[in-house]
Amino acid sequence: MTDQYASLRLENQLCFPLYACSKEIIKAYKPYLDELDLTYTQYITMMVMWEHKELRVKEVGEKLFLDSSTLTPLLKKLEEKGYVTRRRSETDERDVFITITESGEALKEKALVVPERLASCVKLEPQKAAVLYQTLYEIIGTLTGKK
Repeated sequence: MTDQYASLRLENQLCFPLYACSKEIIKAYKPYLDELDLTYTQYITMMVMWEHKELRVKEVGEKLFLDSSTLTPLLKKLEEKGYVTRRRSETDERDVFITITESGEALKEKALVVPERLASCVKLEPQKAAVLYQTLYEIIGTLTGKK
């Protein structure tokens, strides 16, 4: 006899281990990010800015899969901390550019230890990590239509 409610069991949900893992990973980051006075979302935003130096808000949102209602207060906070500046486009005031500052660039040196420290917490063989990374981006692509 089959259980018609089996699909509603937590153990049968792909979303639950993804959620729980994400929550635990972010918790593992917290002590290292506290030293930088950054939240996890601020940290990943700074990672994007360290790589690109200047982007439109829309581009930052696309890279982080965040909408403007989440991004605007986040970028405002990073600006208050002196890590980025925001400026409206002279040709289209709807466009806002985010630029990393010298202080934001200097923070990059302090942040170098974070990935290494986290890697010591999450003991996953490089091959398994690569497969997981690829699989997660396949799921993201399927859900967002961005492959």
